[in-house]
Amino acid sequence: MTAHTLIERLAAIVGGPGLITDAHDMEPYVVDWRRWYRGRTPAVVRPASTEEVSAVVKLCAETGTGVVPQGGNTGMCGGATPSAAGNEIVLALGRMNRIRELDTLNNTITADAGCILANLQQAAHDADRLFPLSLGAEGSCQIGGNLATNAGGINVLRYGNTRDLALGLEVVLPDGRVWNGLKGLRKDNTGYDLKDLYIGSEGTLGVITGAVLKLYPRPRTRLTALMAVADPTAAVQLLARLRSACGERISAFEIISRACFELVLKHIPGTREPLPQVHPWHVLVELADTSEGGSLRDDFERAAARAAEEAVIRDAVIAESTAQSQALWRLRETIPEASRDEGLLYRHDISLTVSRIPQFIDAASAALERSFSGVRIICFGHLGDGNLHFNCFVPGRHKDDPAARGASDVNRVVLDLVRQFGGSFSAEHGIGQSKRGELAHYKSALELDIMRALKRSLDPRNIMNPGKLLPNESGK
Repeated sequence: MTAHTLIERLAAIVGGPGLITDAHDMEPYVVDWRRWYRGRTPAVVRPASTEEVSAVVKLCAETGTGVVPQGGNTGMCGGATPSAAGNEIVLALGRMNRIRELDTLNNTITADAGCILANLQQAAHDADRLFPLSLGAEGSCQIGGNLATNAGGINVLRYGNTRDLALGLEVVLPDGRVWNGLKGLRKDNTGYDLKDLYIGSEGTLGVITGAVLKLYPRPRTRLTALMAVADPTAAVQLLARLRSACGERISAFEIISRACFELVLKHIPGTREPLPQVHPWHVLVELADTSEGGSLRDDFERAAARAAEEAVIRDAVIAESTAQSQALWRLRETIPEASRDEGLLYRHDISLTVSRIPQFIDAASAALERSFSGVRIICFGHLGDGNLHFNCFVPGRHKDDPAARGASDVNRVVLDLVRQFGGSFSAEHGIGQSKRGELAHYKSALELDIMRALKRSLDPRNIMNPGKLLPNESGK
């Protein structure tokens, strides 16, 4: 089938508003957020319903056309970018943005995959509930993409990853059939839990078109504080103290190095130093309580005062308004944007047991400094759940140099240590294109065999997001 005929048949399914073929208009869909990957496509297809997704995928299965599902295109690993071959369509789900049902008695919300995360949060808030998934990109990322990558974010410590927030899915399979698993059940012990095949599969096994998600009571009291500490060891000690004093009310516990703040202050307008003095490390913590007039602030201040007396905390500031809380979080959430604007950053989205993070930071920093003179380490992350973004700039390496962008020497130094420490080389960003080599290197042969068997069984023609997640048989 010619590309022209394919486009005509796609247009017959989704109509004029659902099809983009102009090169200028397709540009935002063929470049990833980091601007590392650029692909080509004959068409961006924007279905408005699950039925249209099903028809599009069925046509692509018939013609052997690759399908690249895309949400808000905010991923870090190129998982939603088509290849340079130009023989894959981009299936953008942004028009599928309905909230289908909100059940306050069951504490669930059922939504289309193209719903923007912030809109889901707002809908929950309007119903006096909380949808706790929260990311820096929440104003543009879509829940389907969050599910496809099993996104983490700042509240994993209390509520878990996206996988933990999903009760049911609706998925279009690679042959166009629709699996309707939209159940709001918290107990359903009837065989394999099929939804977990698709959460984290990055669109390689099917297209998520809808989801039933958990809601929680809306917090009545919140507290945001930034605290300066001497080093990561002090940060881990502080986490243990706050857990003892405040329990499950800790929603987020972030560690941020001084180098991160310097990047943000340099590149992000309207930001300013949060504390009077400069410190090497900071902790940003948020606590929330569903009770009004409770002891949240008193419990926190007592624990913080004891930590200060014992020199675990060097300085601290508590946000006294929503605006102040947002300003503190902006310093944290704009680190990726500031890093992108600075230059070629080697990113490592890793997870470790919380207790071993200080030792790892020391070992990995020393290893990088031995191997790369003048290396600048950008370290921050979700310390409370063990997820660290251990990134770095290497002098003399630039974004426009393909050899520097494709170099694996920095990654190998860091990720070999991650393996030695019993951690994971991908905590929340997924695999996409950028980490397929790492998957081949660090996953066991048996694990890869199982993953490939699932892929062959569900997508025998390899039309679903080809070239993503799974390495080929040669390990690339």
